[in-house]
Amino acid sequence: MTRSRINDIMAQADEMIRHYGFALPPFAYWTPDQFVAQKAQAGRIIASRMGWDITDYGQGRFDQMGLFLFTLRNGALADLQRGGGMCYAEKLLISRQDQLSPMHTHVIKAEDIINRGGATLVVELYGSDDQGRFARDRGGVVRCDGLDRAYAPGDKLKLAPGESVTLMPGDWHAFWGEGGDVLIGEVSTVNDDLTDNIFVEPIGRFAEIEEDVAPTHLLVSDYDRWLV
Repeated sequence: MTRSRINDIMAQADEMIRHYGFALPPFAYWTPDQFVAQKAQAGRIIASRMGWDITDYGQGRFDQMGLFLFTLRNGALADLQRGGGMCYAEKLLISRQDQLSPMHTHVIKAEDIINRGGATLVVELYGSDDQGRFARDRGGVVRCDGLDRAYAPGDKLKLAPGESVTLMPGDWHAFWGEGGDVLIGEVSTVNDDLTDNIFVEPIGRFAEIEEDVAPTHLLVSDYDRWLV
């Protein structure tokens, strides 16, 4: 993806987020130079990889396969492992109309996926085999706004604004917007996008960036290069 495209996606996402009554935290609007100047005080933001995240999964087809994310808060794996402290994370996502977030699951993370506004969010579901691998012939049970719902392999949940689904490790899922773009909330256990995304197909989690212009704001994938 070109940096200019990423800058444009950020601006459009910020507009949509505000349209639905949400606002991003102050550090979202730091320039790269401001982030560098604040890095000593921003250690938690950097270590937790809070911030902007725009991916085409390394496929170069963002409109067809991609996702916008902003990590608002993220706890510590050490707290989760000891069973106390900041064991949670929160994100805002935007799934565009017919834009696929491909089939994946998580080893550690349980998550609520919430339609916060816009069109219909479609979530396609499959279960796991006895070793936790993707199973095209297995379903499972998820919880939709507190109510258990069994799913057959390949079932597609359709979530209207305000509706949600709770996904546990081993619930394989893909999702996209139907009929328009969707603002999504994600509330989860501690998030680790470097190691805890298991895809059915061998694809990348982050985009490769062509630096055609300067970044408006840093992505979480920029931190290791800009903030060393």
